[in-house]
Amino acid sequence: MSKSLPTSLFVRLRVLLCAWFLVSAVAVAQQPARSFAVDGDHFVLDGKPFQVIAGEMHYERIPREYWRARMEMAKAMGVNTIATYVFWNMHEPRPGVYDFSGNNDLVAFLKLTQAEHLYVLLRAGPYSCAEWEFGGFPAWLLEDPKMSTALRSNDPAFIVPAERWIKRLGQEVGSLQIGNGGPIIATQIENEYGNFSNDHAYMAHMRDIFVEAGFTESLLYTVDPSKALANGEIPGIYSGVNFGTGNAEHGLKALEASRPGQPLFATEYWPGWFDLWGHPHQTRPIAPQLQDLNYILGHGASINIYMIHGGTSFGMMAGASQSTGAYRGNVTSYDYDAPIDEAGHPTPKFYAYRDVILKYTHEKPLPVPATPPVIAVPQFTLTQSASLWDRLPKPIESEKPLTMEQVDQAYGYILYRKQLPAALHNAQLHLDTMQDFALVYLDGKFVGTLDRHYHQETIALSTDGPSRLDILVENTGRLNSTKWMRNERKGIRGAELDGAPLTGWQIYSLPMSEVPAVSGHAPASATPAPHFAAGNFRLARVGDTFLDVRGLGKGLIWINGHALGRFWDIGPQGTLYVPGPWLKKGRNDVVIFELLKNDPAPKLAGLTTPILDAPTPSYENDPERKKKPAADAEFGPKLAAPASAPNAPKE
Repeated sequence: MSKSLPTSLFVRLRVLLCAWFLVSAVAVAQQPARSFAVDGDHFVLDGKPFQVIAGEMHYERIPREYWRARMEMAKAMGVNTIATYVFWNMHEPRPGVYDFSGNNDLVAFLKLTQAEHLYVLLRAGPYSCAEWEFGGFPAWLLEDPKMSTALRSNDPAFIVPAERWIKRLGQEVGSLQIGNGGPIIATQIENEYGNFSNDHAYMAHMRDIFVEAGFTESLLYTVDPSKALANGEIPGIYSGVNFGTGNAEHGLKALEASRPGQPLFATEYWPGWFDLWGHPHQTRPIAPQLQDLNYILGHGASINIYMIHGGTSFGMMAGASQSTGAYRGNVTSYDYDAPIDEAGHPTPKFYAYRDVILKYTHEKPLPVPATPPVIAVPQFTLTQSASLWDRLPKPIESEKPLTMEQVDQAYGYILYRKQLPAALHNAQLHLDTMQDFALVYLDGKFVGTLDRHYHQETIALSTDGPSRLDILVENTGRLNSTKWMRNERKGIRGAELDGAPLTGWQIYSLPMSEVPAVSGHAPASATPAPHFAAGNFRLARVGDTFLDVRGLGKGLIWINGHALGRFWDIGPQGTLYVPGPWLKKGRNDVVIFELLKNDPAPKLAGLTTPILDAPTPSYENDPERKKKPAADAEFGPKLAAPASAPNAPKE
């Protein structure tokens, strides 16, 4: 007897199966595609009115292990969307070489937002600003001398690599746009271009690049501060407005006047501000911010809180500002006085913001997530040391000094060495375009420092006979805004002694891209000598901590191979945030590169609370801080917003 189905039954089953597939296909075809769009004076998500309540956080500033925790904390504050910049320099470290791995895994970050039922504003650039090194541009752009005029223009020197990058980004994340079922509801073109220039042909070209790169399944938009809206807008592309504390009514009315009838959107609302080395810690009061929030949400406008969580500019990724005409690097912390602090903890501002947001969304408050454990690390000593002079790489021979970019270097330090043939008496050494901080030595003995902040480029030299001149220059961070950034080549471009050009140099590239191995003992010298120092501590359990670096001078620090960032004893940052996932039970290794202090056994400790308001030089000793922001300062009115008094506690 055959075990096969009767022919008539088989035919009936086949017909039913085909009918089921047909009905399913029709049902899928009839499902409306997901979309986010402008509909008159409001946004619509999948055809329904939608008010964007976003909080900004940057995946590059948060250890990957904490991405989800930060999102959940933001969601508990009441937001429905996460905004993030995409920093070009992190993803294309060399021309045509891309990195989307580890902490640069943008796709993983975006998929995680979707898993957390959050939407995304993708601030794709190619320019970001964000107090990030060179505004997110890769340093290799500056290898081309044309970039002094080409940056952020239609000049092929800039637009060709920018287009290549945006198209590569489109390949990476295009499928994650809302129209393709992903979380990206809107993609930003450029960033605050109206503060930089008013070349509408450039912005139109940039729009075309985004369209060609496949950014057609999310809303394209631009953002500018209120005073610069007309300079940066593109016809047919949605435009939002950026502003800070106390400016809600002015900002939204400026947008309404510029774009009547469209949805109102505070695309950056600044609850805090960033810190600069040597300048007092910045905070902003809560009360006027709550008034702003009520005004924005009460008028049905959308908002992106920049930053809801600032995080940390780890390594050498902090940028720099020149808003007063005087250069100053940004500190490593990007706490920003945000509602969620640098370590992911809710602040009083978090709860106050949440109360206002929930008043308008009428949502039930979510439980505030638990925060990662915080631990203290007992004081420990860095017991080993090695002089930089004993660790120099093979030099580059050059008649004239070369910049970092000319020797294919992006970050770190660069050393210029030359033999001086005769004795000198008060000879004036002048460095051409010294950027940013230099230490000068004769025969290994410290002569003095030059600081770009004070426009210092000249120092006196005296010797008894022939000597070796060493000039060690630090890249303290490239400017991240204004047209001044076009000239941010690091190192020096020339040197003169009493007006005569100095030639015949040995140049040592010191990018500090790898953690040096250190062994030996601290050099016995009473004057500053650049050196590495190392030590370790042991832990029974891991957790976040704040490394107290107030006993150090100026330099870099690594823990277990992770670059924490820069330290400098001029304040205001006195501790560096150490994420728990970067620590381990048992031994933890610490290495520093120190420029200024020659303590033979420096001591460090891990605190349970950060110190972001350490003392800074007095105004009397820093006349540059008395100057008002320049008229063309990128952020205009927001720099003039009143700051809290130095060292004032947060509300």
